[in-house]
Amino acid sequence: MINVFVLQNGRLNQVNIDSRADLENTTPVWVDLTDPNDHERDWVKSIYGVTLPDEDEVKDIEASARYYEAENGDLHLRTDFLLEEDDGPSRVITVAFILAKDMLFSVHSEDLPIFRLVRMRARSRPGSIADYKDVLLDLYATDAEYSADVLEGVYENLDKVSHSVLQEELTDADAASALSAIAQEEDLNGRIRRNMMDTRRAVSFLMRGRLLNSEQFDEARQIMRDIESLDGHTAFLFDKINFLMDATVGFININQNKIIKIFSVASVAFLPPTLIASIYGMNFRIMPELDWSLGYPLAIVLMVASAVTPFWYFRRRGWLKK
Repeated sequence: MINVFVLQNGRLNQVNIDSRADLENTTPVWVDLTDPNDHERDWVKSIYGVTLPDEDEVKDIEASARYYEAENGDLHLRTDFLLEEDDGPSRVITVAFILAKDMLFSVHSEDLPIFRLVRMRARSRPGSIADYKDVLLDLYATDAEYSADVLEGVYENLDKVSHSVLQEELTDADAASALSAIAQEEDLNGRIRRNMMDTRRAVSFLMRGRLLNSEQFDEARQIMRDIESLDGHTAFLFDKINFLMDATVGFININQNKIIKIFSVASVAFLPPTLIASIYGMNFRIMPELDWSLGYPLAIVLMVASAVTPFWYFRRRGWLKK
């Protein structure tokens, strides 16, 4: 799918593209391609002279070559954007940007909420976009805002987990559910941190390349400050996640220790009766009841007393309490 946007009075207006002729009759500032087919790639190459990378080239490029200038002067950037889904784990989608002929070309395999938000804002805020570089900076700024919104969701989810973990009694089922939730939030927090690191590198590359005017340079510096503030939040969340993980594992160990304590108390309590029964049975040449009539009742009394005494002692010391 190909989305073409023209700049009119500082607003991004989308132009419907149904054929090659429609694309030739427009002067876009931003050409956004979502999983483009061969025909759309050929249109862009023949009309604008820009060769779009395929999906394998976008994903397999080395980290050191994510930002480079081609021989024809086109500037290529590869940036990761976060995609959070309600029905599954979050993912990172790599977007290929090409800055050529005063236009911004973007290629990605899936539609991203950040791109939809930029298009909506540009239509409602006249004067916010002056050229293709403003579009790219707005995408990076929106990426930082989107990551901040996702972090707020992580805060809320961890608060729910915290109430569950720190309740009066935590069952094994509750602990398993808490560990699963903590692992998901840790994965999401890590993806946000990686995403912000990649965005910082991209904005820094634009600032070093002297491609931005003074206003755009100030906006880029503001984006860098926003990203730095998010780093502190992600670090705090990592600490909170580690605390909840340790607390949950600690409660699991406590529950296991309660079970082990039951077996320990039972083994200590029933060891003396077993010893008495063994000694009593080995000191008679025939059946004990026929050799000594009081022996059996006496052994029963001693066995009961030897079993009750440890329980009384454990209860007195408070070892049988939960």
